[in-house]
Amino acid sequence: MKETNAQEKRDGVQTPKEPDPLAGSPNRQKVLRALLLQRWAAIGGILSLGVLYLFVSPELTFTFFPGWLPLVLEVILVLPFVYSLVLRRHLPQHLTRLLGFLLAGVATFALIGSIILLLITLPHRGSSGSLRLVRDAALLWVSNILVFGFWYWELDGGGPLKRHQAGNKAKDFLFPQQMSGKTEGWAAQFLDYVFLAFNTATAFSPTDTSVLSRQAKGLMMIESLISLVIVAGLAARAINILGV
Repeated sequence: MKETNAQEKRDGVQTPKEPDPLAGSPNRQKVLRALLLQRWAAIGGILSLGVLYLFVSPELTFTFFPGWLPLVLEVILVLPFVYSLVLRRHLPQHLTRLLGFLLAGVATFALIGSIILLLITLPHRGSSGSLRLVRDAALLWVSNILVFGFWYWELDGGGPLKRHQAGNKAKDFLFPQQMSGKTEGWAAQFLDYVFLAFNTATAFSPTDTSVLSRQAKGLMMIESLISLVIVAGLAARAINILGV
C-alpha cells in the first residue's frame, strides 16, 4: 500500500477520496449509528414489500417480471449495504442515494404494473374469486404505503444525511415537531414517513403534516390516486358481484 502511494506521488497522481460529510462533528459516531439505523429501517420496509409481492396472484404479475423477482432484485441492491455493515465501511453518499432510488424504482414498477393488471383483470373475476381479489387489493394497498413511505424518506430534504446537516429543518415536508422552528433533539424517522404515507392512502391527504415542495405534492398525488383506484375498483367489483 505504501509502495502504491509512493508511486502515485512520484507520478503526480492523487487518488480522489470521498470527503467525510461528518468530519469534525463532535458526535460523529453517534450520528453515523443513528443514520445507519434509519437506513436499515427503510431497507426493512422495502424488503417487506418484496415479501408481500410473493403472495400477489400470478395474474397480477407480468411474465417477464414474476412475483419473486422484486424481492431478488431488492436483495441484490441491498448487498452493498450488507458489505458496508460487515466490513464497517461507510458507502459513499452518492452510491447510497443511487441504491436507494433503484430500490424505490423496482418497488414502484412492481406496484404500478400490478395495479394496471388488476384493472385489466377485474371485469373477468367471478364471485368465486372474491376472497383472492380482496387479498390482492389489501396487499397492493399496503405495498402502496411502503413504497411511498420509502420515497418520502429518501427525497425529503435530500435524504437523511442532508436533513441532519441542515439541522432537520423542514424542506419538503413540515412535521408538527418542526412548526416551531426548533428541531434540536428531533429528527423525522422512517416510521414518520410511513405514517405520512398511511394517512395519504387512507384519508387522501397528509393530515397533520404540511407538504411544501412540488415534488412532494406530485408524489402524494400519485399515491392518493393509486389508493383511490384500488378502493374504487374493489368497491365497484363488489357491487357488480352482488348485483346491486
